[in-house]
Amino acid sequence: EVQLVESGGDLVPPGGSLRLSCRASGFTFSTSVMTWVRQVSGKGLEWISTIDSIGGSAGYADSVKGRFTISRDNTQNTVYLQMNSLKFDDAAIYDCAFELHFGRQGTQVPLSS
Repeated sequence: EVQLVESGGDLVPPGGSLRLSCRASGFTFSTSVMTWVRQVSGKGLEWISTIDSIGGSAGYADSVKGRFTISRDNTQNTVYLQMNSLKFDDAAIYDCAFELHFGRQGTQVPLSS
């Protein structure tokens, strides 16, 4: 069974930084493309970033390019999302994804005023 467990969400002020983690199991992580998405209540799912299986190539949404960095550790079956210069628009629930599988709960990133 594919399992994706996100963590790292926390209340941060605008301009702050946060690193999210997603621990994967139930599939061959080291050969799998991984993705981060986010969802705001009442809005659709937004693609954030994707990384290839070896961490050699990544893509980013324009909304986060230059601020967010995706990475992975295949020895730990974990994909990360480093988020810098956070804005109010970044407040969302962040999920990692593998093919059509998503994390069960996601991790919430609220922005403090």
